[in-house]
Amino acid sequence: MSMYRQLWLAVIVSMLVALAGSLLASSLTARSYLSEQLAMKNTDNAAALALSLSLREPDAVEVELAVSALFDSGHYELIRVTDPRGQVIVERKIDPGVKGVPAWFVRLLPLVSPPGEAQITSGWKQLGTVHLESHSRFAYESLWKNVWELAGALFVATLIGGYLGTLILRRLRAPLQTVIGQARAITERRFVTIEEPDVPELKQLATAMNATVGRLKGMFEEETVRLDAVRREANCDSLTGLANRGHFLARLHEALEAEDSRGIGLILVRLADLAGINRRLGRDATDDLLRRFAGVLQAEMEQQADSLVARLNGADFALLLMGQSGARPLAERLLPHLVQEAAPFVGDSPAAHVGVGVFPRGVELSAVLSQVDAALATAEADGGNAIREAGHVIGEDAPKSADEWSRLIRHALEQRWVRLISFPVADFSQRLIHRECPLRLMLDEQGEWLPAGRFLPIAERLKLTSRLDLSAVALGLIDLAANPALTGLAVNLSASSLQDRDFRKELRNLLRQQAQATRRLWLEVAESGALKHFDAFRDLCRELKSSGCKVGIEHFGRQFSQVGQLHGLGLDYIKVDAGFVRGLENNPGNQAFLRGLCSIVHGIGIQVIAEGVVSEAEMQALAGVGFDGATGPAVKDPA
Repeated sequence: MSMYRQLWLAVIVSMLVALAGSLLASSLTARSYLSEQLAMKNTDNAAALALSLSLREPDAVEVELAVSALFDSGHYELIRVTDPRGQVIVERKIDPGVKGVPAWFVRLLPLVSPPGEAQITSGWKQLGTVHLESHSRFAYESLWKNVWELAGALFVATLIGGYLGTLILRRLRAPLQTVIGQARAITERRFVTIEEPDVPELKQLATAMNATVGRLKGMFEEETVRLDAVRREANCDSLTGLANRGHFLARLHEALEAEDSRGIGLILVRLADLAGINRRLGRDATDDLLRRFAGVLQAEMEQQADSLVARLNGADFALLLMGQSGARPLAERLLPHLVQEAAPFVGDSPAAHVGVGVFPRGVELSAVLSQVDAALATAEADGGNAIREAGHVIGEDAPKSADEWSRLIRHALEQRWVRLISFPVADFSQRLIHRECPLRLMLDEQGEWLPAGRFLPIAERLKLTSRLDLSAVALGLIDLAANPALTGLAVNLSASSLQDRDFRKELRNLLRQQAQATRRLWLEVAESGALKHFDAFRDLCRELKSSGCKVGIEHFGRQFSQVGQLHGLGLDYIKVDAGFVRGLENNPGNQAFLRGLCSIVHGIGIQVIAEGVVSEAEMQALAGVGFDGATGPAVKDPA
């Protein structure tokens, strides 16, 4: 029973006890008063009758007339006059029964009063004795009426008291619910503070819990700052702060192979004649120029989702863009800014050479690098501030117009030409954690099943991701319902769906219809989308937690500096980006970073899973730093 119900029950019981006690006490007091009044009446009336008869020596007829006159008033139950020898001269008596009052009431509250007795005398001569008992009917009627009136008054008082008690409990309930909500949030790994209530006891509790949450947040933020420093040391160039060569190549490899990859654009930028600038101007000026180059590249790439800027070596920089469009226009915007920044250092000499290439998913990493590097070499050979583009073939028979894409995607959804494919996510004992299930779509009946990277970018522009995500969740719930032994199934939600209120409403309805299967459903959102639409993602997390499914973030760590926002979401798991996992066995810096990440994330009850594991050596390294599981080519399917 809830505390509120217990308090309300206590109020009701207290009022009832007070009502019963007051009613009993008042009834006993009234009974005592009436009994005393009857006794006094008996004594006084007996004395009055005896006195009236003592004024003369009455004969039996006069006595009988006097007694009858008094008795006929109806207020007496018994009047008896006896002579000095005890012989009855006159006696009038009626049935002592009480009408109009329940018998049980008479039994519960009997009125006991002694009869009145007085002597009839003439001088010193005793003529007889008067014995008188008043009828209790009127007293019982008065007592019965008094009890009813008192009960009514106490009942009204009880209602008023109950209403006032309800108001007080309601006033207590709001802060109590707030404290309960904070406690529930902590159990769900959402560390939030609340306004301290005015109720002293609850205020003490809220103060203690807020202090605990504050300490946890402080520890989390301190550890996050420390880990971010470790991450930067392991994955960033010390001079410019950009990603280093190893981290960039790991991200590039993942972008070319990931299931949701939509292809990439790659730009290589070379600072012209770095050695000559160093000889002429010295190391400090050269470092300043490199930092300026990095600032121009970083500022431009901040507008590109999931992009990455890196310094590959002394003079070479690289820019990775997700998608097969926009690379050439970006390079053309960048080059004049780079030339302008370099002008104080190089004068009229060439400042930068640029190579550009775009590639679909599945192209080998070495082929991508060699083609763009050849384009960069051609630009450098031209001798000026030049841009050269690598030969590329997008090579997929795909619709070109938005209208055609929209028609084909809608038709595929209507025909249910969608399906989930399955990859295992397992722990290091080869036990299945869940199955990761990206969506595939077929545009025509004889066509191929397209990976998500082929149609999701277009679907986001056409605002069709909500329908695709609902289809994926529905397919996942069907699979879970059909396979009770399946431990879990993970479905990815698009970032653009988070802000769609209709999508969230339909998703809640869908999960409610399959309550049992929902408890084994894992829903995840990419880190970039979760942070971009943070408020909508936080609201979605709260809604999904109530349904029983698990919520997580994939590609975690790309924007690690903003990880402090995530401690209040109640996440169940994170999937760490493959860029931090690739070659982990030979990267002590990333090992230290991931070991610290596992420590603080495990401390708030979140599972840590690695993405894109390609070798047994990486698996062993991940187990050593504290990961809970992994997915990727190296993970064997327990089935």
